[in-house]
Amino acid sequence: MILSAQATDVSVNKVTPILFAKYPNPADLMVANVTDVESIIKSVGLFHNKAKNIIKTARIVHEELNDVVPTDRKGIMALPGAGRKTANVVLSDVFGEPTFAVDTHVSAISKRLHFVEQTASPLQVEKKIVGVLAPEELHRAHHTMIEYGRKYSMKLSPDKEVCQLIIDCDKLNEENEAQL
Repeated sequence: MILSAQATDVSVNKVTPILFAKYPNPADLMVANVTDVESIIKSVGLFHNKAKNIIKTARIVHEELNDVVPTDRKGIMALPGAGRKTANVVLSDVFGEPTFAVDTHVSAISKRLHFVEQTASPLQVEKKIVGVLAPEELHRAHHTMIEYGRKYSMKLSPDKEVCQLIIDCDKLNEENEAQL
């Protein structure tokens, strides 16, 4: 999950099998040469810091946590390079917890469909969505929004928009603003 920050899923999915084939567990990864890890993950961007954080995290998980990944947000976020989004993804995808991760796709879609203000922070987006969806819907909603974001550009101007849902949301938002 540390690899996913500011990287595409495609690039992460290309390097993780190579990384884990060479370093299959935290004990192996914690003694890895940082230059070797960098060379494996270079295509994901920010690879210098990510390599260092991956090795540090492996050491913590092995030596301090007995090879057990924390199962709570605070514990995950205490690991080097893991923020709230990473913690929420791990909690949802690995542990089945009702959390909602906000990445660039989710943030852009939420703003483009007028769920939140254009200036909303990732935490504001998360709180808004968690506040309107049932806990059992959060995991699916996150993945649906990511797929939607991959399919449609969230940067098209309204006059060039091709997605009917976005067109309808823009129109509804305009009507609502006109009534104010």
